[in-house]
Amino acid sequence: MPKASNAVATRLKHKRWLKKASGQFGNRSRLYRYAIDGVIKAGIYAYRDRKKRKSEFRRLWIVRLNAACRAQDLSYSRFINGLKLANILLDRKQLSELAIHDEAAFNVLVEKAKLALVRPA
Repeated sequence: MPKASNAVATRLKHKRWLKKASGQFGNRSRLYRYAIDGVIKAGIYAYRDRKKRKSEFRRLWIVRLNAACRAQDLSYSRFINGLKLANILLDRKQLSELAIHDEAAFNVLVEKAKLALVRPA
């Protein structure tokens, strides 16, 4: 009598892992043993970088704002402080979009920030 095996389930499990690793390079996309390592490592990177992406975008917005403010003879930190003193509650993403797409509106905000710095409310 032949020995029972679970080859069907094993093959399906292997195919599932290999399908997840399909974009990997070299053995990681072809061999089950290395595909598992690649998929697990990719998951770790994806989880970490989903968190990291938020701080990277914030850094980008701050760099853009600093460049736009310096064109108006004002530093980024003084601009943000002036906005807080003027009770203007816009986040850095919105301010960055204004600086890029609506320069006139951004210049108005810069002037309000400068005024608030000169005479605090």
